[in-house]
Amino acid sequence: MNIGILGTGFGAYHASLFASMEEVNRIVVFGRNEAKLQELKADLGVDITTSIDEVITDSSLDLIDICLPSTLHSKYAAEALKAGKNVFCETPVCLNSEDAQAMRQAEKTYGKRIFVNQFIKLDHAYSYLYEAVHSGQYGKLLRVCLKRETAPLWGDLGLSKIAANLMIHDLDFVTWLLGNPSLSAVWGTGGGKDGQALVVAGFNTSDVSAEIIVSSQMPGNYPFTVGYEAYFEQAKLVFEESDYADGSIDATLYEYGASGKQEITLDKLNPYEKSLRYALQTFHSGGESIISLEHAANAAEAAFEITRRLT
Repeated sequence: MNIGILGTGFGAYHASLFASMEEVNRIVVFGRNEAKLQELKADLGVDITTSIDEVITDSSLDLIDICLPSTLHSKYAAEALKAGKNVFCETPVCLNSEDAQAMRQAEKTYGKRIFVNQFIKLDHAYSYLYEAVHSGQYGKLLRVCLKRETAPLWGDLGLSKIAANLMIHDLDFVTWLLGNPSLSAVWGTGGGKDGQALVVAGFNTSDVSAEIIVSSQMPGNYPFTVGYEAYFEQAKLVFEESDYADGSIDATLYEYGASGKQEITLDKLNPYEKSLRYALQTFHSGGESIISLEHAANAAEAAFEITRRLT
C-alpha cells in the first residue's frame, strides 16, 4: 500500500508509524519546510515533495493522510477524493458545520471514504468500557463521567476553542457509546484567564446520563490527565491515566464489583498506531468503520453546539 502524507508537523509522527508497517510500501510526504522534509527522508526513507498537487495527483498512492490545520481539511479531503484516493484525516476533522457537510457530500459524489483519527475508540481502557456496556456484563450502564485535564501548554484552549480542540476526543467516544445522544446542558468559565477554560457538558438518553469535564487551566506542573467513572447496575469502572513531563505514564483501570476491587490489565499498544492500522484494515475490507467521517461529524457537531452555547 502506498500513502501520501500532507504536513510535516503531526504528519512526521504518522510517517514514523506507517514506516513500521509491513503492508506499507511507499510513503510520500508533502511539506513546506525543506529541512524537516530532508530529515524525514534521511530517518525514514520516505519520498518528499514541496508540491501538494504532486501528492494528490500521484496515481500510485492509495490513501492520503491529511495532517494540515483543520481549516484546510475539507478542501484537501475533497481534492483527494476527487482524484480517486481514500483519506485518513487528523482531528478535529473540521471546525464548522459547512465543512462537515462538504466532506460528507464529497464522499457521496466521488465514492471514496474518509477515515478520521478517532484514536480514543482504539484505546484499550475505552474499548473495554464500550464492550462492557454492549455485552451487559455488569448490567446496564447508568451514568458515565469522562474527564480531560491539561496545563495551559497547547495554545488557545479558551471557551471558543476547547470543545473542538480538546473535548473532541471524549465527544468521539460518548457519541459512539450512546448513539449520538442529545446535548442536555453546558456550563463553562474562562476563570479570567485568556485562552483557558473549564467546561462541563451533559448528555442524556432515556437510560443513561453522561458528562464530560475538560479543563485547560490546571497548574503548570499538573500532568496531562484523562479518565472516566462508569456506574453500572452491578459494578463501577474507574480509569485514570496521567502523562508526566518526563515521559512517564501512570494508567490504571479498576473494577469495583461483587468480588471487590479488581485491576483490569491494560495493553500497552499505542492507540494512535492502532487507529492507523485500523484505517488500513477497513480500507482493504471495505466494511463498516468506527472511525468513519459520519462518526467524526457527529462528534464535531456536538462540539460546535457546545461552543455556540458557551460563546
